[in-house]
Amino acid sequence: MAKPRTPRTQREKYGEELRLRRATAGLTQEELGDQVVCSPTLISHFEAGRRLPKPDDAQRIDRALGTDGFFARWLEDLDSKYDDCFAAVAELERQATQIQQFALALVPGVLQTPAYARAVFSAYRPNYTAEELDREVVIRTERARILDGPSSPVLWTLLDEGVLRRRVGGAQVMTEQLHKIANMAEAGRLRLHVVPHSVGAHPLQQSLITLMSFADSAPLAYVEGFLTGNLMDDPALVAASQTAYALTLGDALSQQESLALIRTAAEEHTHDQR
Repeated sequence: MAKPRTPRTQREKYGEELRLRRATAGLTQEELGDQVVCSPTLISHFEAGRRLPKPDDAQRIDRALGTDGFFARWLEDLDSKYDDCFAAVAELERQATQIQQFALALVPGVLQTPAYARAVFSAYRPNYTAEELDREVVIRTERARILDGPSSPVLWTLLDEGVLRRRVGGAQVMTEQLHKIANMAEAGRLRLHVVPHSVGAHPLQQSLITLMSFADSAPLAYVEGFLTGNLMDDPALVAASQTAYALTLGDALSQQESLALIRTAAEEHTHDQR
């Protein structure tokens, strides 16, 4: 039997303490989930440190385990540098064995160059300072570290052709961004496919979506819109998301065809700049 891994982050310590307190109380994950009003899958993600409970969930956990506000108070000390709708996803990315992402309008954050990220942030913040932009860019580009090292997740990236054509930050920024993605694919750091405009309607045309798989837990799906994000653990919704991804991938260009299209788009941006 494998030896349990020692918790490293504060989130993992939080989850391990929850697991120990639940076991001491003689409750299964399903029984605790019934009292917290959530799925046993979500309890397992809490205990693995992949997700944090919401404040009202933490209060129900304390009531169920008789821990007198312990988990609710600890939760207050685990604030994330990310927006509330994305904080859990950022943690999950680091622990996933496989990530499958689809982008409809923008390059996924984990692949963005600093210049591209800066252009994205400045576009939707009418009043900003250079310091604020610098902080956001650093936070975003730091996410790319999940792709470094032997334990990095397998990364599939599916892009709508519109991502290649939308000129974010100007011609030079787009050229550098597209070449970066293509270089990563050619180096084997990600699997890359493009859904061309000629496909027309496809199953993922309404939203950005990320699918995450784990070594010891059920898969999850995340969809994002304007100032909102929805992390789904319901097996039926996750399965439907996986099916939509597979169907769209079936309509996409091969990796070699996708690389050729991306390189061509990068050259078109370069030509327009000249």
